[in-house]
Amino acid sequence: MEERKTTTVKVLKDHLNLRQLTGDKASLRRQITLPNTNRPGLELTGFFAHAEKKRIVIIGNKETAFLRQLPEIEQDDRWDFLTNEETPLILITGDNPLPPTLEKIAKEKNFPVFSTDRASSEVMVELVTFLDEELAPTTNVHGVLMNVYGRGVLIIGGSGMGKSELALELINRGHSLVADDRVDISRVKDMIIGTAPVLLKGMLEIRGIGIIDIMKMFGTHAYLEAKEVDFVVELEKWDDTKEYRRVGIEEDAHYEVFGLQIPHLIFPVREGRNMSVLVESAVRDFILKQRGVNTAAEFDERVMNFIQKQNEEQLDD
Repeated sequence: MEERKTTTVKVLKDHLNLRQLTGDKASLRRQITLPNTNRPGLELTGFFAHAEKKRIVIIGNKETAFLRQLPEIEQDDRWDFLTNEETPLILITGDNPLPPTLEKIAKEKNFPVFSTDRASSEVMVELVTFLDEELAPTTNVHGVLMNVYGRGVLIIGGSGMGKSELALELINRGHSLVADDRVDISRVKDMIIGTAPVLLKGMLEIRGIGIIDIMKMFGTHAYLEAKEVDFVVELEKWDDTKEYRRVGIEEDAHYEVFGLQIPHLIFPVREGRNMSVLVESAVRDFILKQRGVNTAAEFDERVMNFIQKQNEEQLDD
C-alpha cells in the first residue's frame, strides 16, 4: 500500500541549520506535506486567489525591497494571510531583516519564522531536493535488494524460493546487500529508490542459521544504505509445461511501480542451477543493452543472414 509521507518543520530546520526568529518548540511540530516553495509576489500585493497555502514561504531580496514601500496596515493583512494554519514556515533568505509586522503577528500566532544568510536560489535548491526525498511516496515489497555490478537488482518471488540464500551467495561473490525480506521503495523524481526498514538494516535471515549481521561478517563493503532499482529478477518454481525465454528476442517484460517501468526477468528455479551466476550474467547482459549491445538481436540477425545466404545459393544452383 502506498504511503504519503510528511515531515516536520524541526527536521527541515536541523537539516538546513536555520536560525529560528519566532515560534517555540511546539511550532516546530508543524507538518510539511509538499516539497515546494512559494515566492509570495502576488500575495504581498493583496491577491490571494489560487494561493497554495501548504508551501514553504520564501522571503528574499525582492520581497524585502517591496515590503519597505508597503504601508504597515497593508503588511498586517498580507502577513496574516501568509501565516495561516496550513503554511509550514516562513524563511527569510540573504540575511534580510525580520519585518516588524511579521514578527508581531508570528509571535501572536506562535508561527515559526527562520533566517539564513544564504541566497534564495541556493537554499531553495537544497530545500526542494531534501524534501523530494523526505516526502517521496513510499510502499514496500517482499523481496531482496542487491547492488550487483553497480546496478540495483530487486529479487522477488514466493516464500521459500531462496531469495535470501541467493543474496548470501551474491555477497560472497563481492556484491552488496541493501535490504532483505522487506524493501521500502520510494519514487524520487524519475527514480525508484530502495532501502531497508530501520530494524532490518544490514541484517540477512537465512533459514537454519537465523539472523546474520552482514557488515560484521563480511565487512562494510557488503552493505549499502540505499540503491536505485534498475532491474527486477523474479524467482519461480520450474514448470516443465511452461515455455521459458531461450534466445532472448521475445518482447521485454517490465515491473511497474509508481507509474515507472523497470526491466523484469523471470528465472525458473530448480536443482542444479547456479542462481548467483545467472543473476550476474543477467545484470551483465542488462548493462550491455544499456550500452546498445543486444546479443539476442545480433544472433537473430545472424540467423536471418544465414537463411538468406542459403536461399541465394539454392537459386544459383
